[in-house]
Amino acid sequence: MPHRTQPSTLQFTHRQARIALLALTAACLGLLAHPSHAQANYPSKPIRLIVPFTPGGVTDTSGRLIAEQLSKRLGQQVVVDNKPGASGNIGTQMVTAAEPDGYTLLLGFDGTLVINPHVFAKVNFDTVKDLTPIGKIGDAVLILVSHPGFPAKSLKDVIALSKTQSGGLSYGTSGTGGTPHIAGELLKMRTGANLVHIPYKGGGQAMTDVLGGNIPLVYTAIAGAIPHVKSGKLHAVAVSSAQRASSLPDVPTFIENGVADFDINSWVGLLGPAKMPKAIVDKLNAELNAVLQDPEVRERLNGMGISATPGSADKFGDDIKRDLARFGTVVKAANIKAD
Repeated sequence: MPHRTQPSTLQFTHRQARIALLALTAACLGLLAHPSHAQANYPSKPIRLIVPFTPGGVTDTSGRLIAEQLSKRLGQQVVVDNKPGASGNIGTQMVTAAEPDGYTLLLGFDGTLVINPHVFAKVNFDTVKDLTPIGKIGDAVLILVSHPGFPAKSLKDVIALSKTQSGGLSYGTSGTGGTPHIAGELLKMRTGANLVHIPYKGGGQAMTDVLGGNIPLVYTAIAGAIPHVKSGKLHAVAVSSAQRASSLPDVPTFIENGVADFDINSWVGLLGPAKMPKAIVDKLNAELNAVLQDPEVRERLNGMGISATPGSADKFGDDIKRDLARFGTVVKAANIKAD
């Protein structure tokens, strides 16, 4: 029998090394290809939309409408998950800690994202660094209303009357640190009006007190005021949007009343955790904008006092940074702190 030459240890080692290298290369290529493949097939399972408030409010209702419409377009269920607490901070933090794979999203609210970081002693998230903007859903117009028996009807008259009152004129809002409160403090800064903030535990209580004549003024979201204004139970002083509200076209803006650059709305939008893949962000943004272009959706949002605002993710991100800066200035000047 012929003698076989056994491979040397060195030859065997080289062969093993080549096999290992090929296997490692294939594995690396597979890892690189996998995210791309997953993104191309996104979404392949249900999406969780965290709403950081209790069910039933305007923010929750708008989120459920968007979830319903996105489910139809994406071919996967978008499930609303209410996680209330700490003025939206708890639910928001949950999203920042989630995997950035597009399967955990946040219904973001301006009060939580651009006001809370300034009024709370500690917030366990950074709005800019820890979240990925996907798109703004819409702006909720704010309105200043008064009891019909209140003598000052125009904004100029309200400001002038306030300056004659040693104790100031009271205005109610849904609570300390909310967008209506910030808007009221900014109005004081811009005009010198002598206004005194009365925080309530919700806009409904504030509305009850102004309807009963217990306070003269309330700054609130337009949706809750519309029926009372149209019935004559409340008088609309001004809206704080750039243009007049389509639902109350006869009510002038603060800008028309001489308060320059007074464009302050509450808003809701869609966000995800930081470092979401651009392909997923782009897809969600495109689908959200398609939903917001639908006439029926726009009408339903309008009924909630929200004007649909389709746009890019970058534009939404710029809006967030702008509001963080300008609201921070107001909060600091007025020394507003969370209850």
